[in-house]
Amino acid sequence: MSRSLITRASSKGIRRTLVLVSLVFLSACSGAPSKMLAAPVTGYNHTSAAINWFSVNGAGGGNVGPHQGGGSQVCCGGVPRYWTPGLRAIVEWEKDPDPYSYGKWTERPYSDAWTKRMEEEKQQYSRHKVVVDIPKYDTAGTLKVHFLPCNQVRVSVDNVKPGDPRYPYNFPMNMPEPKVCPD
Repeated sequence: MSRSLITRASSKGIRRTLVLVSLVFLSACSGAPSKMLAAPVTGYNHTSAAINWFSVNGAGGGNVGPHQGGGSQVCCGGVPRYWTPGLRAIVEWEKDPDPYSYGKWTERPYSDAWTKRMEEEKQQYSRHKVVVDIPKYDTAGTLKVHFLPCNQVRVSVDNVKPGDPRYPYNFPMNMPEPKVCPD
């Protein structure tokens, strides 16, 4: 890349940064707190399936293995600074019901045969979308999504961690899964 292209690219980046910094300072000078806050998103999977990906109101996380969660966060989802009655979230996710099946395959990993089998396996994945209520919170915090058996989901936005008695969803990480889910 020529030196003039690098200089122009650097100048554009500096100008964009200055504009963003100026906007931050201007919004800080308005005196009114913002109505929305950026919140990290984290998932908790209480099932034996893998959550390949998920999103909350379009902001999402990556893979959450069976009976795992809380360790990684992605940035950021928008949450209201103050809770209001009727506050809800749209949660979408993809689920792999048999996340460890490839470990039993005889095909050499990443060979043509393995890739073909993986494509067949992906046909077993299911996608879901639900709208859930968000319980009352006093201080906005992390967007925490709990994946439960029977494709049930719970979301919290508070500043309280799972395990704390004040947390609304202290589910065990390894929840029993019924043979038949209720409608």
